[in-house]
Amino acid sequence: MSLTIKEIFTDKEKKKFIDFPHDLYASDPNYVPELHIGQAELMSPKKNPFFENAKVSLFLALRNEKIVGRISAIKNNNYNDYHNCNVGFFGFFDCIDDDEVGALLFKTVKEWHIAEEHDAILGPTNFSTNDTAGLLIEGFDLPPVVMMTYNQPYYIRLVENAGYKKEMDLFAYRINTNSVSEKSLRISGMLEERLKKKNITLRSLNLKNFDSEVEKLREIYNKAWAKNWGFVPFTPAEFDHLADGLKMIVDPKYAYIAEDGDKVAGFMIALPNINEIMIKNKRGRLFPFGIFRLLFGKSKTKILRIITLGVVDEYRKLGIEGLFYAKVIRAAKENNIEYGEASWILENNEMMVQGAKNLNGEKYKTYRIYSHSLK
Repeated sequence: MSLTIKEIFTDKEKKKFIDFPHDLYASDPNYVPELHIGQAELMSPKKNPFFENAKVSLFLALRNEKIVGRISAIKNNNYNDYHNCNVGFFGFFDCIDDDEVGALLFKTVKEWHIAEEHDAILGPTNFSTNDTAGLLIEGFDLPPVVMMTYNQPYYIRLVENAGYKKEMDLFAYRINTNSVSEKSLRISGMLEERLKKKNITLRSLNLKNFDSEVEKLREIYNKAWAKNWGFVPFTPAEFDHLADGLKMIVDPKYAYIAEDGDKVAGFMIALPNINEIMIKNKRGRLFPFGIFRLLFGKSKTKILRIITLGVVDEYRKLGIEGLFYAKVIRAAKENNIEYGEASWILENNEMMVQGAKNLNGEKYKTYRIYSHSLK
C-alpha cells in the first residue's frame, strides 16, 4: 500500500489538516475538537503574528490518498533568540496507530530541521509554548479542559520510537471545590489588609477597558514568566492576538489583577471550561447556532481552568498568590463549580507545585515535552 508525505499550502488543504483529528477521534468520547475558525486563523500567516518571526511547514501522511497522519515543522526565531540556542519544534502531531506512518512523519520533520541546520527538535508545541503544548502521557480517562491537548496512549510509543526523550513534564492539578483547603479563605481577609498597608490591591479584570488591561497583562506576563523553562516572550502583536481570542470566554469573576499604585504586580486568570460545550460539537464548527451555545453556555460550566498565575519577583511571597486563589475559590463555590484545573505547571516549578498541593490539589494529568538531538 502506497504511503506518501505531502506538504500542504492552500486553504483547502489546511482544512483537511485541521479536520483530520475529528475523523481520527470520531468514536472517542473524551475527544474535544478545537474551534475550526480558531485553528484556521492560527495557521494563517496573514492573521497570526507568530509567523512574523517564524517559519512553519505543514505535512499530511497519505496511504492510497487517504489521510492517516499529520505533523508540522516549526522554526521559532524568537525562542532561539531569547534562549540563545538553535532548536526547532514539531507540533500538530496526530496519527493512526501505525508505526510506519509515525516513523515517516517524524523522518520528514527531522529532515526539515536538518536542512534548517538546527541542533535539536523539541515538541509537541502548537506552535509554541504560548499556544497548546505537550503530549498527554498520564490521565487519559477524562476529556481535556479548555486549551489543553489530548491524545491516545499509543502516541507515546510513536514519539519515543522516533528517538525522542523526555525534556520536561507539565502537570495538571485537580482542585475540587468540596475538598479544597479552606486555609486560603480563612486568612484572605488578613492577607488583603496586609497587602493594602503595602499599597497593593486586587481587583477584577475590567472587560469594558479591555485594551488597556491587555497592555498591562502583557507587560507583567513577560516579566513574571521570564525565568520559566521554555518561556518565550510574547510580541505585542502576538499577545493582542491571544487576548482577542480569549475575550469571548473570559469571566471577570475568575480574573484578577494585583496593583501597587499604578504598577501591576501580578495577575491570575481562570477560564470557564468551554470544552464542556465543544465536546458536543465533534467537528469544531460554531455556525449557525454553536456561537450562541458557546456564549450562553459558558456561565453553566462546572469546571474552571487556572490558565495563568504570575507575580513579579519583587512582589512574591507577600501573599498575593494566596489571595488570588482565595478569590477564585470563593467565586467557584458561589457559582457551583465542581473543580478547577491548575495547568500547566512545570515539574520544576516548586512554588506552584506546592501551592497546588496546599489547596489539596491532586495531580491527575501529566503532559510531556520531548527533545531529539540532531548532533
